[in-house]
Amino acid sequence: MKHNIKITTILILMFLVTQLIGLFVISTYTQTKLPYGMEPPEEVKEKPRGLEIIVAFAIAITLFFLLIKLNAETFIRLWYFVVTVIALSLTLNAVIFKFDIFNYGNFLAVIIALPLAYIKIFKRNIIVHNLTELLIYPGIAAVFTTLLNVPWIIILLLVISIYDIWAVWHSQFMQKMAEFQINKLRFFTGFFVPYANKKQRMKIKLLREKYVNKPDLLEKQFKKAKIKVNLAILGGGDVIFPIIAAGVFYKVFGIGSSLIITVFSTLALLGLFIMARKGKFYPAMPFITAGIYLGMIVSWFVYLVLTAI
Repeated sequence: MKHNIKITTILILMFLVTQLIGLFVISTYTQTKLPYGMEPPEEVKEKPRGLEIIVAFAIAITLFFLLIKLNAETFIRLWYFVVTVIALSLTLNAVIFKFDIFNYGNFLAVIIALPLAYIKIFKRNIIVHNLTELLIYPGIAAVFTTLLNVPWIIILLLVISIYDIWAVWHSQFMQKMAEFQINKLRFFTGFFVPYANKKQRMKIKLLREKYVNKPDLLEKQFKKAKIKVNLAILGGGDVIFPIIAAGVFYKVFGIGSSLIITVFSTLALLGLFIMARKGKFYPAMPFITAGIYLGMIVSWFVYLVLTAI
């Protein structure tokens, strides 16, 4: 969907910051092993696991669809809570290790991650939600980059892009999943920025002043007043796959190539926001993938030039 300049800027900045945090985390785990049993054995790392990842992705989507049909909201929340704790811990542990903050970094990372994950999954707080989103995807990407090489990330991006087109434009599964997460689970896997026009903001301000000490009544009045709040969202998959792609290139070609991919994926997302029409949903991954592919070509060219000098 198309958003105003302010909201578009916020989404782009959150996307870019997450990409850069991702490269930091991935580079850190080239110096030390992944904690919590996440480090694959050497024989596993020697053989790329692209096909297994695609199959696992398909199984996860199918399982999530079945859980939605079964209204297994409690199970889904617990599932996401565990994943969130692990992902946050991986990112926080990388920061603790890099700056040598604490001797027992693995333990401290979990201690910090637990309350953040609890607030994110079981309590609705927009600041904590988006803050944790900045940290979740770098942690997950650090695991996947150990299992992929350049050919497989190219294939994986293509498969994900085709799925995204089907899920958004054909089946509308992505919109249904987002609606289920926001309305039923009361959290969303991705960046989530609510905003309203000037008139609606004034209504919200007046209601908050009137029911300042009555939160339950305030929520009822919000519904009664039919205040229209727009939602700017960017799915987690649109954020994590560019990090994985940049991470794979970092392992093979170095930081320069990975930064080129990050720049091109960010520009591709910005291009989508600029060309998008208001009120229409778009699959972001095909556009981001096109940007990543272009970034790969440019980074290969730069790498060949530099190695030839």
